[in-house]
Amino acid sequence: MHRLPRPPVLLSAALGVALLGAAPLAFADTLLIERSQAATVPMPARGMTMQQVEARFGAPASRLDPRGGQKRQWPTINRWSYPQFTVYFERDRVIDAVVNQASPEEVGPKPAIR
Repeated sequence: MHRLPRPPVLLSAALGVALLGAAPLAFADTLLIERSQAATVPMPARGMTMQQVEARFGAPASRLDPRGGQKRQWPTINRWSYPQFTVYFERDRVIDAVVNQASPEEVGPKPAIR
């Protein structure tokens, strides 16, 4: 039976350290959980229609360009921006509302793509 020579332990350890050193460093984003949990900003509820949102919260500061809708399985997503939050609609129904950045120093969501 032919056996392969065993590499020296020191060479194996050096190879392991080199592989670990080549691994990318991990970075993490800080979530705004504390602020979002403490936020008492009244916002639209999921399922509300555009008409209900406008009747309750007034006209939005801006209506961003719709996205999607190229195929039936990709519904059109509309976004309305208010001073304190942004509302996301699938067709004409609210699917989410997100609190906007509280201050310029706060690390948070990036501005909406226009």
